Amino acid sequence: MKVLVTGGAGYIGSVLTRILLDKGYEVLCLDRLFFGKETVADIMGNPNFHLLKDDIRWFDPQVLDGVDVVMDLASLSNDPSGELNPARTIDINCLGRTRVAKLSKIHGVKRYILASTCSVYGFRDNATLDETSATNPLTTYARANVMAEEDILPMATSDFTVTALRQATVYGISLRMRFDLAINGMTLSLFKDKAVKVMRDGSQWRPFVHVKDTSKAFIAVMESEIEKVNGQVFNVGSNDQNYQILPLANVVCKAVGIEPQIQWYGSTDNRSYKISFNKIKSILNFSTDYTARDGAVEVYTALKEGKVTDSLKTKTVEWYKHLLEADALSKEVTIRGTVL
Repeated sequence: MKVLVTGGAGYIGSVLTRILLDKGYEVLCLDRLFFGKETVADIMGNPNFHLLKDDIRWFDPQVLDGVDVVMDLASLSNDPSGELNPARTIDINCLGRTRVAKLSKIHGVKRYILASTCSVYGFRDNATLDETSATNPLTTYARANVMAEEDILPMATSDFTVTALRQATVYGISLRMRFDLAINGMTLSLFKDKAVKVMRDGSQWRPFVHVKDTSKAFIAVMESEIEKVNGQVFNVGSNDQNYQILPLANVVCKAVGIEPQIQWYGSTDNRSYKISFNKIKSILNFSTDYTARDGAVEVYTALKEGKVTDSLKTKTVEWYKHLLEADALSKEVTIRGTVL
């Protein structure tokens, strides 16, 4: 079976791609490679892995011929990045992925899985939200995901299985490492400064899921009976990993054995949502293998051993800003098609 993973060199995609290869699937990775080719360098020699450097907005549709499943992860991947250029975010995260879904259906792909996010729920006071709860997107990133779901889910037919996965906030080690995610970022600040950075005011709720667990959910959907997943939305995570941010910081500190010293940052976060994951558990028998504590220990150990390092590339919005600034500077100094 051949699986196309858009964004397959990204934070989740590079983990998901390797799990698919380990399970014997043929994988086509379509990625712009904004963060470099090193995230897939070690699997380039695998005969079941194919890399296509391209963009979901304009890749050649013939690429989809012979593909059985599309896992559509390509996107500008968090709220701050989405606000850099809201129109571009809608163009990629909604229109681009809608294009992938439409073309997949035309070219005979049997299953399409959309990577969405629990941030579509926005803000709720104390209520635990499930897939039937109204969405309340507060950012361009969240709004683009709602729009993509609304465009793509109705494409489901008996011949084209469509599923949307609303993922909790992800954490854990990846070759395309990110330290702009709560648990990863807290752990990094403990490693560097012996203090944990907490976004104000710390009472906001957020659900969490390990990068390997959310990858496992994509595969669970792909391998499930069509009638269980077609046209469905699933929240991805586990009920015991809904945390308020300040108590989560204490969990991370305890996990790595450092006394809590809080460094507050940012204005008050207006996103707060506690999520029910009963549907994915009851319908797909899905359960997570990792906890927030596991993730903190994993990341802290990797930092100590030098297996991961902090850099500009590990902060998504900062890297995008760098690319935009570098592009602008290059255009300013380019004469007759050359920089030097």
